[in-house]
Formats: sequence, structure tokens, C-alpha cells
Amino acid sequence: MMATLPTAYFFVLTASLALGYCAGTSVPKSTEVPSQPKAESDAADSDSESEEEEGVDVSGLTTVEDCKLVLAVRTDLGMSSGKIAAQCSHATLACYKTLLSKNPALLARWARTGYLKSVVRCTDEDHLLLLQAQAQSLNLCARSIQDAGRTQIAAGSTTVLGIAGPTALVEGLTGELASL
Repeated sequence: MMATLPTAYFFVLTASLALGYCAGTSVPKSTEVPSQPKAESDAADSDSESEEEEGVDVSGLTTVEDCKLVLAVRTDLGMSSGKIAAQCSHATLACYKTLLSKNPALLARWARTGYLKSVVRCTDEDHLLLLQAQAQSLNLCARSIQDAGRTQIAAGSTTVLGIAGPTALVEGLTGELASL
């Protein structure tokens, strides 16, 4: 039986809220982040984050306004609500880890404003990649997720893009996209 759209939204919202709460209760007091290399077994057993964003510098992005995370989900892949929730969780963590290492002040601001986030529809991979390039040109944190291919989606398929930063910039880029 196929899940209905409200059920998918419920799962995504619940997973995002739980993740946001857990992440928010452990915001570091220091900006120093120990480096932890990823074990080879971890890389083989999990979905991967796009490495293209590693060179993007979000460290200089500062704000006194609210911050937000938008999760753009590809709707052309036919993912189940559970798969969408898992992929959105991966993207949320990827953005969190990037901000933790490259802009802890922005991360702390996002935490103080309640880890505001929303989930929107993205029509296909080309649309997602265009959004990613636009976000990077604005120095926003933009992390895409590629599926490991063990369940519903072909290995390497880009499923979700997380875009984090000042609300006005993020909404200016994603405000026209329909909510999921």
C-alpha cells in the first residue's frame, strides 16, 4: 500500500524535528572541532554526501537574522515516505556537520532560532544541481546526498539537497518551490 502525501510529510517533519532537537542539545561551546577521518567501512555502508561542496567557504557568512535549512527532495524518483525521511536526515546532518566545522557562529544562530527547516519539491536532478550551484554562489551551505543503492534507488542517485543559511537568502532561492 502506497503512503499518502500527508503521511510522507508527517515522517519527514517528525524525523527532521527529532534530529534538530538532538543536534540542538549538543551544540558545542567551543569552535574547535576535532578532525575525525571517516573509516572505510563507514563510507561503504552509508549514503554519501557530495564532495563538491568541500571547497565552498561558508565561514564568512554571518547574520543577525534567523537562519533556516531547506531540504529540496527530488520527486521524480518515486521514493517512499520512509526513504524521503532517511534522505532528509542525511542532508540535515551533512549541513550540520559542515556548519559545525566551517561556521560555528552561524550554526549557533540557527540553534538559537529553533533549527527552522522546511521540505520542498524539486522536479529532477538538473533542477537540484541548479539549486546547488545557485546556493554555492551565495556562499550558502549546500549539501547534496547520493543514495547508496541498497533499497529503492539506484546507487549514486542524488536524492536531496540541503541548503542552510540566513532565512532571507535561503527563501529567496527556494521560496518558489512547493512544499512537500
